Amino acid sequence: MDGEPQDRRLDAIAELLAVLARLRAPGGCPWDREQTPATMAPHLLEESFEAADAIRRGDDKEMREELGDVLMNVLMIAQMSAEAGRFDAGAVARGIAGKLVRRHPHVFGDGQASDPKQVLRRWEELKRAERPAGARSALEGVPNALPALLRAFRVGEKAARVGFDWPDRTGPRAKIDEELAELDEAARGGDPGEVASELGDLLFAVCNLARHLGVEPETALRGTIDRFSARFRRVEAEFGEKLAGASLEELDAAWERAKRSLES
Repeated sequence: MDGEPQDRRLDAIAELLAVLARLRAPGGCPWDREQTPATMAPHLLEESFEAADAIRRGDDKEMREELGDVLMNVLMIAQMSAEAGRFDAGAVARGIAGKLVRRHPHVFGDGQASDPKQVLRRWEELKRAERPAGARSALEGVPNALPALLRAFRVGEKAARVGFDWPDRTGPRAKIDEELAELDEAARGGDPGEVASELGDLLFAVCNLARHLGVEPETALRGTIDRFSARFRRVEAEFGEKLAGASLEELDAAWERAKRSLES
């Protein structure tokens, strides 16, 4: 409104938009000028994962930098689209702002939502109502490019929001036992394709249990990999060049020492 001070965040966004436009303009950066939305897409994906890692580690400085990289990629793609006369960053921002208002009637209207699950159910109902009749599956919106564990988790979420789910965690927990038995049977049979199929079923069941436990499996597995890597490096440092010749008992004892050291 007139007379109100300009939001300094908007000044920063405008500065970034000006920088990107200059990079893309004649006489700008040769690398930036030759990029397209298609060539930028892998960078957007990579930067998103790096931002997620920074968030998981809780490093504010790193989070700020990585979120900036994500924002730069988003606005660069919007800049390219504006140059082609398709849409600009303003259209992107207005589109998502409008969607958020429509999908939150309990905040911006007279709707009611008493808990997060009710919000998600209402979100899916509103989303389906916006689609042409019979146009899309309830599973739409889960990118194929996601890591498999995260994609499995999101697919399970989407199915659950339309009622395709167990009532509690005992269902997916029992399914894990069932799928593990089937994997054991497939392993005895020796058919690689069947083993792969049953292993996939087991992993999908684990993702469903993670969802019921409120744990995002991709993040949980990354944490485990980080802990394993840190402990393994301690073991490597202890044995040096003798690592390959160490006995299983020696390695196990060193592993326990590394674990205690890192937990202390």
